[in-house]
Amino acid sequence: MELNRLTVQQLSELLEKKEVSSLEITQDYLNRIKRIDSDLQAFVTLTEAEALAQAKLIDEKRARGEDLSSLAGIPMAVQDNICTGGVKTTCASKMLNNYIPPTDATAIARLKKAGSILIGKTNLDEFGMGSSTENSAFFTTKNPYDSTYVAGGAGGGSAAAVAAGEAAFALGSDLGGDIRQPAAFCGVIGFKPTFGYVPKTGLISSASSLDQLGAFSRDMTDMALVLNTICGHDAYDSTSAVVDVPDFRESLINDVKGLKIGLPKEYFAAGVDSKVATKLQEAIKILESLGASCVEVSLPHTKYAVTAHYIISCAEASSNLARYDGVRFGQRVEGEDVLSLFMKTRGQGFGEEVKRRILLGTHVLSTAQYDEYYTEALKVRTLNKEDFAQAFEKVDCLLTPATLTTAYKRGEMTGNPLAMYRSDVCAIPASLAGLPAMSLPFGLVDQMPVGLQLIARHFEDKTLLRVGYALEQNTDQTRLKPSLARG
Repeated sequence: MELNRLTVQQLSELLEKKEVSSLEITQDYLNRIKRIDSDLQAFVTLTEAEALAQAKLIDEKRARGEDLSSLAGIPMAVQDNICTGGVKTTCASKMLNNYIPPTDATAIARLKKAGSILIGKTNLDEFGMGSSTENSAFFTTKNPYDSTYVAGGAGGGSAAAVAAGEAAFALGSDLGGDIRQPAAFCGVIGFKPTFGYVPKTGLISSASSLDQLGAFSRDMTDMALVLNTICGHDAYDSTSAVVDVPDFRESLINDVKGLKIGLPKEYFAAGVDSKVATKLQEAIKILESLGASCVEVSLPHTKYAVTAHYIISCAEASSNLARYDGVRFGQRVEGEDVLSLFMKTRGQGFGEEVKRRILLGTHVLSTAQYDEYYTEALKVRTLNKEDFAQAFEKVDCLLTPATLTTAYKRGEMTGNPLAMYRSDVCAIPASLAGLPAMSLPFGLVDQMPVGLQLIARHFEDKTLLRVGYALEQNTDQTRLKPSLARG
């Protein structure tokens, strides 16, 4: 039995029936990682000894008849900008190459309390800045469908690990599509909850008003189980919403009759590859055949979203990353005086993309440029949010492409950062508005995965699960297996 290809729910049922142990499942995943990750390069750190010890503990609890959750004994991967107590957390940067957090992030603590087993930390673009993991200080994660293509970013390591059967599910952070874009590229589900639903305590954030935690999974049931565990108020996070969290499993109903689904015309005119657009039309036909109605809507300020997003995110990064100076945080490179210490530390500790964004952020926050750039970007953010509010007066959710194209070749965009920024045009508007958004795999184009994006109102995350589940139950295009996963 290929345990590493089963869903969380399937593994949980086997564990409950005692047909397999958590130790066996964990060892199977570890063996899988040792066999293929030298090529895939999804993991920065592997926690083998800790994972096996935790699996043994879960098996002992199960043998005693203790009541355990559906995630108990299930191996998970965690993006390496999310703090894990006692386990190195690098943000894929030389600046934090040897940083070991004293405590777990709130989301990690909740998953561990539920019995999930940390199997390792995954690669990302340095400090979450990038769309391909090519900005990692260590290595580039490859796409499990074709190693000559990128896995996406910033969370390409987590997406690739789940797609290739190296983890049952994974956590990641989403700044402007950093969960949804790699999920689309790697053929898995990527879910960015409503801003404030999942506590950010323990996330090493570069842009605090945009960054948020989310998850990768292979099917909708698994995603519901993970969201049930990580969502909920945290008093230590000032951005955490004080709202009741539903049981997301109740949203998994094969019924979309009466739902109104909006099709934003700006997304379809944004340069979407014709083959990707064809797959999207297939999904629309399926939803309409199931009783949903699909209507065109307009989000007129979408064309300004990318520019506004990068102005705001770079400005916040300039402020947040100022702490990494070799005195307060981060590696230290000695200099002749304090100024040279700062310059050498940051010059050697940060990669080119991080330095580029810090410089841009510092520029737009300067006295001479603040009103011209940063203030205007905040106005666009408000207009973008209002666009969504008006659209949701007419529809229950939105359906768009997750990305303009399928995954691109490694090295194809490294010399053109502006093109890489623009590639996130479908994902960024929902991040600016703090809305829940999900990328759902939907078939292949030229042997590479295509992703659909669903966007809903604030705290209506359950609508995304409902629509995604209906598609999952009525087509085989949402369950993809890359050649690496089959091999």
